[in-house]
Amino acid sequence: MPVLTTDAESETGIPKSLSNEPPSETMEEIEHTCPQPRLTLTAPAPFADETSCQCQAPHEKLTIAQARLGTPVDRPVRVYADGIFDLFHSGHARALMQAKTLFPNSYLLVGVCSDDLTHKFKGFTVMNEAERYEALRHCRYVDEVIRDAPWTLTPEFLEKHKIDFVAHDDIPYSSAGSDDVYKHIKEAGMFVPTQRTEGISTSDIITRIVRDYDVYARRNLQRGYTAKELNVSFINEKKYRFQNQVDKMKEKVKNVEERSKEFVNRVEEKSHDLIQKWEEKSREFIGNFLELFGPDGAWKQMFQERSSRMLQALSPKQSPVSSPTRSRSPSRSPSPTFSWIPSKTSPPSSPKAASASISSMSEGDEDEK
Repeated sequence: MPVLTTDAESETGIPKSLSNEPPSETMEEIEHTCPQPRLTLTAPAPFADETSCQCQAPHEKLTIAQARLGTPVDRPVRVYADGIFDLFHSGHARALMQAKTLFPNSYLLVGVCSDDLTHKFKGFTVMNEAERYEALRHCRYVDEVIRDAPWTLTPEFLEKHKIDFVAHDDIPYSSAGSDDVYKHIKEAGMFVPTQRTEGISTSDIITRIVRDYDVYARRNLQRGYTAKELNVSFINEKKYRFQNQVDKMKEKVKNVEERSKEFVNRVEEKSHDLIQKWEEKSREFIGNFLELFGPDGAWKQMFQERSSRMLQALSPKQSPVSSPTRSRSPSRSPSPTFSWIPSKTSPPSSPKAASASISSMSEGDEDEK
């Protein structure tokens, strides 16, 4: 969209061409050609010296309220955030996310200070400047990376990159002989605060490494780094290697203990299962036994039936009460009936007497015939 340029501004900081007063000077229409925010994330963010803003249209001064309403509509609001970004972490990413989402249409420029400036004003870094530049290029919120950014922002730098607002946390940053390097930015109304992420910072990460130095030294020795690369003395190297061996033995013992516990637990589980199965089988056995041999069991009934059959088979049949008389022949007379009454005499005193009595009885029988 074309923009009307003017040299004069109203008291509110808005160009007169946008106010209610009619323009007093001849105006020239110039279109904005500022780079637009990245729409795809298939490539890293470009460096500023590769895609610098060559727009000739003047950038009118904006207020924060105007930018939040989405003006101007013909170009994005250019937001600048700077830092060291050593050991790039989630706290850095969250700060850049806040800077990117301050306004509806924002173009985020990120300035990264060089090693020389950082070592001079802050201290030694873990990552060198090239590594830090590349880390920022691959952050999804960044549209452009400015290498070798100044420690203190100057009007010339702001004008060169056509920066509308500067985003940083609101804590005064004292450095380079100043109580707050962003003081003049705040006074100019170009400062937009962001919130720090508690619990994570580059200093905290370095503190953890220094605190657990022995652990990380042993870890890297175990991974194949030499003592010279780790700046470890000969004695410490042997000590660390011995500790690694001890830790390995402890780990083996721990694994054996865990396996033994697992084995014991399995045995206990199987024993419980066996006991339960035994109880179930014993109940079933007792129930079947009672069904067979109980008071009303099937075995008792079967035994009674069989015993009754055996008794019937063994007992003699009873003779009939009255039987028909048989016809006798007339030639035969009925034999006389008699009953033998044993005498109450004393038994024979000798074998001879017994034989004599038996012979007399036999004679008597022959006479009867």
